[in-house]
Amino acid sequence: MPRYYYRNSIKDFLKSSENEILGNLALDNSFDLNSEQKNAWISEISIMKDVLSTYSEGQILFEYSIPRLGKRVDVIVLLHGIIFVLEFKVGENGFPRNNIEQVWDYALDLKNFHEGSHNKVIVPILVATEALETSLQFSACIYNDKVYEPVCTNAKDLRTCIKKILEIEKTQDTDISEWADSRYSPTPTIIQAASALFNNHSVADITRTEASSKNLTVTCNYIADIIEQSKGKSEKAICFVTGVPGAGKTLVGLQVAIEQFEKKDLAVYLSGNFPLVSVLTEALARDKKKKEEEKTGEKYPISTARRDVHSFIQIVHHYRNTFLEKIRLPIINDDIEIDKTKIKKNKDDGFAEVEHVAIFDEAQRAWTKEQLSKWLKQKRNIANFPYSEPEFLIWSLDQRPDWAVIICLVGGGQEINTGEAGISEWLRSLNERFPEWKIYISNQLTEKEYAEGNVKQILAQNQNVVENDSLHLSVSMRSFRAENLSRFVHELLELNVSRSSETYNSLKDNYPIVLTRSLDKAKAWLRKKARGSERYGMLVSSQAYRLKPLAIDVRFKPDTVHWFLDDADDVRSSLFLEDVATEFDVQGLELDWSCVIWDGDFRYNKNGWQNYSFKGNSWQRINAEERKSYQLNAYRVLLTRARQGMIIVVPEGSDSDHTRKHEFYDTTYLYLKEIGLEEI
Repeated sequence: MPRYYYRNSIKDFLKSSENEILGNLALDNSFDLNSEQKNAWISEISIMKDVLSTYSEGQILFEYSIPRLGKRVDVIVLLHGIIFVLEFKVGENGFPRNNIEQVWDYALDLKNFHEGSHNKVIVPILVATEALETSLQFSACIYNDKVYEPVCTNAKDLRTCIKKILEIEKTQDTDISEWADSRYSPTPTIIQAASALFNNHSVADITRTEASSKNLTVTCNYIADIIEQSKGKSEKAICFVTGVPGAGKTLVGLQVAIEQFEKKDLAVYLSGNFPLVSVLTEALARDKKKKEEEKTGEKYPISTARRDVHSFIQIVHHYRNTFLEKIRLPIINDDIEIDKTKIKKNKDDGFAEVEHVAIFDEAQRAWTKEQLSKWLKQKRNIANFPYSEPEFLIWSLDQRPDWAVIICLVGGGQEINTGEAGISEWLRSLNERFPEWKIYISNQLTEKEYAEGNVKQILAQNQNVVENDSLHLSVSMRSFRAENLSRFVHELLELNVSRSSETYNSLKDNYPIVLTRSLDKAKAWLRKKARGSERYGMLVSSQAYRLKPLAIDVRFKPDTVHWFLDDADDVRSSLFLEDVATEFDVQGLELDWSCVIWDGDFRYNKNGWQNYSFKGNSWQRINAEERKSYQLNAYRVLLTRARQGMIIVVPEGSDSDHTRKHEFYDTTYLYLKEIGLEEI
């Protein structure tokens, strides 16, 4: 299907009647056409006929889809090789910031992800039709990538606006007749992707390349087939989905959850990442509220929207606790027996309402028996709980009287928490306690990074195992500006100066990474770099206890929902540049631009990294290898959160403060300088 509702040459557009154009728009519109939308189109058609009346070349498109943002551009005009992106606000007389950001986001999305736009001049124009006469100034409003700052105008001055830009650019009559059908290869943030999927887009619409689109679609279809088979045969099944870093495992999980939700089969997407789930839930709830109000013209309570979203996205620990409330502990009677341990169901247990489909993201991070038992003892006063989290979660879905499917999304690396069970615990539980479950694994699950390479050994005697390469995502969807960022960060942390320097030089033009010792300079750099609604913020290690002289107290925990979703006027927002987030707050989420502030907890030394934690009044060496590994991975997470670029701040320190001596920071700063990072 075309990505637009209407497309024509300017010449034929001018010849066409208003009703003919309106009919084409209505024909391709998949939503109910209300009078407000119809009147807006009539106004836009009339205005554009007047604006373009003196032109005979070029094209015009109405309602051009931007899947990554889940929106459509009102009008795009292709004229003399220039792409004019027009957002109309019919009947409005002002230019609020959110409207300016909206049209700027459209232009930036086309520049970055639409192949036919990469080398073109793009001019976003916000048209408030009833605004007072505008003074059109175009000096210093174009960036190096040929994207203008948004031009704000009214309907009357739009013709003059386009004419002046054509005079400034003096472009040739470049043929861009195939522009509309050019390949669109986005890399959405997880928030944008979830919103797009929730609004009836597919993973194919929001993936970066044809290869990744095909890869994700094959995996989603294979899982859908397993679900239908399990449903038809009243079977229980579990799937393990693996993938290279950045391949889109979470996208697969979200699409499966949303598809099942729409089919009215009970399904839930589960993650142990509290910030990720909180931010996704709130983003989707706000999106649903807005969509419902646009559709009906009536208020839609945000509480209702949150409840709707919560029904299929949850924190895995909350989900687990729901089942604990369905059983009585300590164990009294013999209602259920698992491994000779008896659990009694409550009378009104509601087990028939257990989800048919549960998707566990980062399944290898489910808790061990020891970790779960410890937590239940501390938080719920349940002593000696006998099961690991994987075991208990499988048991929970096993209580359905008909069918159930579990999808385990399996990742590797970046471990920053203790008590994680790994994939072997899922497999052991299936073997020992649930032998009737069918097990579907990817052809990569047998590799060393999963269950220490013991998957085949663990499953050797299980007759219900099916191996299929459709469950492996082999194509990365990493940030469009950061193809080599993960490699650069890995080499930096591995202290390989020559390789990290080489990788840095290969990516710095498209993905700037700069260095400073001034937090004020870093904040100014972020604000200058960000355009439209691009997100930026400050990141620190959870052990960065001696940044308090910079007005940064890591003990203060930000509200991640406000931090990631609210605008620059909210003091809780990342854009306000007051509150910082740690590796625990941002893992699984992304910013467009980041500022990483490097404290004395992780210091460069010619003999390797030195690891410290701040206790009482001084830094103390970390000697445990596991804790060292967690700290290294914490900085790995921090240094890979930005999609478009980052600035690293290594403070000066102060010899008048024994906890912030120059030597705690200077060696790290000089190491980053040696790699070649540009200093500002």
